[in-house]
Amino acid sequence: MKILKRTRLSLLALAFITLLPAVALRAAPYQMENLGRGVVAMRTGSSSVYVGWRLLGLDSSSIGFNVYRGSTKVNSSVLTASTNLVDTGATLSVANTYTVRPVIAGVEQAASAGYTLPANAATQQYLNVPLQIPAGGTSPDGVAYTYNASDCSVADLDGDGEYEIILKWDPSNSHDNAQDGYTGNVLIDAYKLNGTRLWRIDLGKNIRAGAHYTQFMVYDFDGDGKAEMMVKTADGTVDGTGVRIGTTTDYRSSVGRILTGPEFLTVFNGQTGKAMATANYTPARGTVGDWGDTYGNRVDRFTACVAYLDGTRPSAVFGRGYYTRLVRSAWDWRSGALTQRWIFDSNDSGKSAYFGQGNHQLTVGDVDGDGKDEVCNGASAINDNGSGLYANGLGHGDALHMSVFDPSLSGQQVWQCHEDPGSYGNFGEEFRDAKTGTPIWGFTGTGGDIGRCGAGDIDPTHPGAEVWGPRGGLFTNKGVLLSATTPPVNFMVWWDADLLREGLDGTTISKYDYTNHVNNSIFAPSGVSSNNSTKANPCVSADIFGDWREEVIWRASDNSALRIYTTTIIATNRLYTLMHDHQYRVAIAWQNCAYNQPPWPSFFLGSGMAAQPAANITYVGGAASTADTYQAESATAAGGVTIDSNNTGFNGTGFANFPTTGGTLTFSNVAGNGGGTKNLAIRYANGGTTARAGNLVVNGTTTSISFAPSGGWTTWVTLNVNITLNNNSTNTIQLASNGGDLGNIDEITVP
Repeated sequence: MKILKRTRLSLLALAFITLLPAVALRAAPYQMENLGRGVVAMRTGSSSVYVGWRLLGLDSSSIGFNVYRGSTKVNSSVLTASTNLVDTGATLSVANTYTVRPVIAGVEQAASAGYTLPANAATQQYLNVPLQIPAGGTSPDGVAYTYNASDCSVADLDGDGEYEIILKWDPSNSHDNAQDGYTGNVLIDAYKLNGTRLWRIDLGKNIRAGAHYTQFMVYDFDGDGKAEMMVKTADGTVDGTGVRIGTTTDYRSSVGRILTGPEFLTVFNGQTGKAMATANYTPARGTVGDWGDTYGNRVDRFTACVAYLDGTRPSAVFGRGYYTRLVRSAWDWRSGALTQRWIFDSNDSGKSAYFGQGNHQLTVGDVDGDGKDEVCNGASAINDNGSGLYANGLGHGDALHMSVFDPSLSGQQVWQCHEDPGSYGNFGEEFRDAKTGTPIWGFTGTGGDIGRCGAGDIDPTHPGAEVWGPRGGLFTNKGVLLSATTPPVNFMVWWDADLLREGLDGTTISKYDYTNHVNNSIFAPSGVSSNNSTKANPCVSADIFGDWREEVIWRASDNSALRIYTTTIIATNRLYTLMHDHQYRVAIAWQNCAYNQPPWPSFFLGSGMAAQPAANITYVGGAASTADTYQAESATAAGGVTIDSNNTGFNGTGFANFPTTGGTLTFSNVAGNGGGTKNLAIRYANGGTTARAGNLVVNGTTTSISFAPSGGWTTWVTLNVNITLNNNSTNTIQLASNGGDLGNIDEITVP
């Protein structure tokens, strides 16, 4: 694509400009999520179950673990070498709940929250998250559209120590900025892992749909232990509680562009979707033509990220422009106030070198060693205080990666591809110092647009990571050509048992054969689809639960669900969860930005790596919850009780329907979570006009209970009952009819 550009600085001048004073090592810790163990269990055979869990960032290196199936300890000796195992003794015709108990100095600690594998679970390696597909519509130009589940993020929205999924729905008539045309509204949902939808936000008709318009940053910005969401909004946006922002004015032009009208930045409550604060979006669009064209292509190119700009607390950075004018604006959400920290504008005096030096995405990390994050826009970077760090003049690009790729060098490195030969010269593919922007080596690019590039340790015979692109071939991090053939240039994922990284392209995970220089598929699930057309990226890839290796979320091809795929390969190594490396964690937040890119940690992770650095973090938000939820469809139904799904609003995949002649629903192997008196929550619906009575039987003790009318069979409410449980996972909870119908039972929760 032809772009406007300005004369680039010489690299000698660049090196002079970017000399920085020495800085002290950081002392203050980064505020991070207080995560639970993230236990996950997947059936792998007739009697075998893979179980994985987290090693947390502040765990002692000497910590060990015991794994329990109900009250039965699965492992014969304390586990210290990895955070996963295969249980070969499970009876899978009944539900099994797995918990993990840390062992510190020989003393077993309290059990984690449990993961219940339902009776007769399928042999599969994904968690199915049912979705509520939005109704389609017809745009003003008469084009009918439907919705596809698209980019996702993960964050702890309710402070229970486990992640929720935040999903963007894209209409089928979404458009690239270069195209005219109306689009349907962009919608954003939040789901718990069991499929409970927490809220839906409708960004409204004045936010156009497409990969470059909406980046949603979900993070715990104020340190209360519960994540918020920041996103660009406009007149007509409706929050998760049904409240509209601004007016109902329609600013769409006759060709579907939105080039007038107010633009906002809004902070939404992560639990409810309620808009908590709204400010004018900066930078304002101003005169459309000042961004490089008059039809609205370059003015609506947006980016966003999360960064620890003060070295302790996260801020959001929202941007506009990268082909020409480049502007980035940093925001803080503190104590209920949304305030601007700084704004960087390439139009300002002394910043013209940053004109045109942005990408379709960005990355974040502490590249100068002062403990505070910098924002790497592409061929330029902005310091934590909003001043310019460097601009190397090589111009716009479509992909970049930043981490420690060459451990023999100090600091981090960037591997980036570039688009315009007139700007990049001899550096179409560029390996550079992340602190100074100075290229260390590169490939000419043979005078073309280098659309993508890849990086990762895929060959253990050479130290550090390898890098590659569609032109030039596969290189060592020193620039030595290894092969003319390359792995896919898309995503990467840590998936199998070693420390090498695997390729992730479309819906296929592959392993590079470094001896024969070929790429071999090792995992390619059916029934799922990738996103964003030729970009073919997952909804999100991240270390969501289980051990340190990464999960991949793809959408079911019919959009009915998200599937969270996890490895079931036993690892022989143990690392802290990647989500407690602050650079990796903010990468998950910015992964949905425009041309999605894979996340990278702040340290070298690969074959021959040094010990994983200790996490300099502090947990926020109090202790993680140990509440366990058990779905009715995972319990044992008898006496005519059926598992149905005809009434909407239930969690999981169904609910228990009691006949008028009686019946029972029995939850076995329920975790006691410390034992003693517990306030059991029973989620039910009773669409009748009178209460329905029955019995609650807990470990043989019977109590009479009554389900009041809920107002409809699709209206689900909670009945709370005090019960007494044992301090183990052998508890049995049964709901029984006493000769009449009961309410429909969705799930029970034990605190």
